Amino acid sequence: MTSDTDFSGKRVLVVGGSSGIGNGIAHAFRHRGARVHVWGTRATAADYAGNEGSDLADLGYTCVDVSDPDLIDEAPSPFEGLDVLVLCQGTVVYRRGEFERQGWDTVMAVNLDSVMDCARKFRSALATTKGSIIIVSSIAGFKANIGNPAYAASKAGAVSLTKTLGQAWAREGIRVNGLAPGLVDTKLTKVTTENPERRAGALASIPQGRLGTPGDMAGAALFLASPLASYVTGHTIVVDGGLSL
Repeated sequence: MTSDTDFSGKRVLVVGGSSGIGNGIAHAFRHRGARVHVWGTRATAADYAGNEGSDLADLGYTCVDVSDPDLIDEAPSPFEGLDVLVLCQGTVVYRRGEFERQGWDTVMAVNLDSVMDCARKFRSALATTKGSIIIVSSIAGFKANIGNPAYAASKAGAVSLTKTLGQAWAREGIRVNGLAPGLVDTKLTKVTTENPERRAGALASIPQGRLGTPGDMAGAALFLASPLASYVTGHTIVVDGGLSL
């Protein structure tokens, strides 16, 4: 009997799949039989060699600067069709840089504007296959985020966009859902995870007592893309070890 999480023959694109959470999600689909392509920011896949949290073996790769909508429009489609689109792109500006125009614009362009631009680009392909979109936001989208107004606002926007696209495109057969990670040890969270005092404080506030992993996030993504979630539309699953409770 075929498993509900067997993605053999499925075509999956993970935007932001070159490292961290996106990379973990990409390999989770690949391990379950999917053909997986990722978009990243470096010129070639070889430029990620030795980069912690990056493994592009057996993944297709294209460099696409998603902060520029024209480059998204011009990017070649990785497959003739598409079954799953995972939107995991993200950036953050520390040292209160998001309170300034440049920092705000940079974060919003990547974390929110490009999510809509990518979804729009692949809408027709996903309607043809009755496919799935998974938008990766953050628990920061549900609360205040000290020092990072653009990050928090963009993630709140991503949660709302998930609801709105889920409603708008359901009749086309496209299921749009999301997942909101808590504190996951990636390059974006090194400011916390590599600071012993901050790390200890963070762990104390997580009921499960540990940081999340890209694999934890991948489990939720696999569920949302699978037939197990066939009646789930427009919702964002919080995957945070209880941090937001």
